[in-house]
Amino acid sequence: MPSTEVTEIKKSTSYLVVKRAMDIFFSILLIILFAPVIIIIAIAIKLDSKGPILADTPNRVGKNGKLFKMYKFRSMIDNAHEMLRDNPKYSNLYSIYKKGSYKLKDDPRITKIGHFLRKHSLDEIPQALNILKGEMSLVGPRAYYPDELQEQQKKYPYTIDSVKIVLSVKPGVTGYWQVSGRSEINFDKRIQMDAMYVKKRSILYDLWIIAKTPFAMITGVGAL
Repeated sequence: MPSTEVTEIKKSTSYLVVKRAMDIFFSILLIILFAPVIIIIAIAIKLDSKGPILADTPNRVGKNGKLFKMYKFRSMIDNAHEMLRDNPKYSNLYSIYKKGSYKLKDDPRITKIGHFLRKHSLDEIPQALNILKGEMSLVGPRAYYPDELQEQQKKYPYTIDSVKIVLSVKPGVTGYWQVSGRSEINFDKRIQMDAMYVKKRSILYDLWIIAKTPFAMITGVGAL
């Protein structure tokens, strides 16, 4: 479990109120607009492989270090995360996973439909529910795994201050690093980009990131 010590970057009350209103508006709009796509994705997942429609993934680290369950469409085989971490058969793959900033370029656990969902970030749609629950924001830093934060801070000790800044806000469905290369960016650069976003964040900056997100989804640049 990562430290809950945070470094808060103060923002005006008006910004926080408008940001929350934007979160609610866009998450509801997302659910309405993508309703037909959600149905198609759910059917495709069930036809493609055994397992639930939503991924049963480990908890993520949210604001102030609080853990929460992030909703995603399942893009991997059932029990993929437990398999990678606990099955001795995948110990070498897990080592590569950790060395690669908790990303795998050729992940054998990803399903056929999962490759398409992940490339175009369609597996992230259910996170609209996390936004409505107040656990996430539409725009914000990446939602990291607890062990990911622990291991990567050991590997990059100079990122500790950036982590404290990042954990002072809600994680986002999209964010600055997501529209700037995504998985091609290692942890040390990614956490610094997340911290920079927290310092610079404003309504106009958020809108700029939102405007860039559809292009990143369509092109799939940097996706794994």
